[in-house]
Amino acid sequence: MPVETPSPAKPALHSPLVLVVLAFLAIHLVWGSTYLAIRFAVETVPPFIAVGVRQFTAGSLLLLWCLAKRLRPTWSQVRASLIIGFFFFLIGHGTLHWAEQKVPSGLASLLIASEPIWVFLLTAIAARRWRLNATLLAGILLGFGGVGLLMGRSALNSGPGMFVGSLAIVLGALSWSVGIVYSRRSHLSGHPLLLSALSLLAGSVQLLLVGTAVGEYRGFSFAAVSLRSWLALGYLILFGSVVAFTAYNWLLEHYSPTLVATHTYVNPIVAVLLGWLFAGEAITFNVLLSTALVIGAVMLVDRGMARLQQAS
Repeated sequence: MPVETPSPAKPALHSPLVLVVLAFLAIHLVWGSTYLAIRFAVETVPPFIAVGVRQFTAGSLLLLWCLAKRLRPTWSQVRASLIIGFFFFLIGHGTLHWAEQKVPSGLASLLIASEPIWVFLLTAIAARRWRLNATLLAGILLGFGGVGLLMGRSALNSGPGMFVGSLAIVLGALSWSVGIVYSRRSHLSGHPLLLSALSLLAGSVQLLLVGTAVGEYRGFSFAAVSLRSWLALGYLILFGSVVAFTAYNWLLEHYSPTLVATHTYVNPIVAVLLGWLFAGEAITFNVLLSTALVIGAVMLVDRGMARLQQAS
């Protein structure tokens, strides 16, 4: 779940081909693999500690980079980062990490993929202006059908822990969408990496405070953390948060948002396949059908929103 930054798209006429390919691989494959990495990380690390340490480390590295480039935050940016950190990271990422103690990574990725639908609905509510076309309506209905199929069959039939976890992931996707709508309407100016670093750090502090409040530190021992969890956490910090996120911001500065947004379609496919290969997650007909419905819905919603923008 990337942070959206309203950077203007610029034509990339002189970008090295290798750099472009690596950047797209980062947002397509690396972000798709983070769902499995989260599942491995929270096997032996409490979820709020895991995601809090992840975001704090990544945010600190990005902030040091920004300070080296002589970028300095304003108080308005700091205040906004507290709000964005709450919606993006405390609720958005916190619920995802907590839920993946029970929910398979592939299922989690499909529920998160419904995010563009929530963004459209929340944007319409905030603007108090409903503009629909047939493509958008079809995408919304298809997306709700896919999420309903996942919640009704894959989650509900697997036990109460799975269903509650799936509900938490949907809540996280909704919260992330609120954060996107707020960040767009707040009209914050500034370097996107600086804004991202501040939001990561603000969210990490909130996550670690919540982890302390719910007692995650009681009985927790670093010695009990498995090698797989350590490797997964390191992968999430370095590749999931720093490398892929930097690639995402760079691509937004050089390519159209529509092209960059193709990661939304690819990430769930990568997550489902990796969960099947490395975690033994079953790929049933229900999972395949839900995957097709959700990805198709996201494509229709993106296309419908593009048509609305062209018509305005």
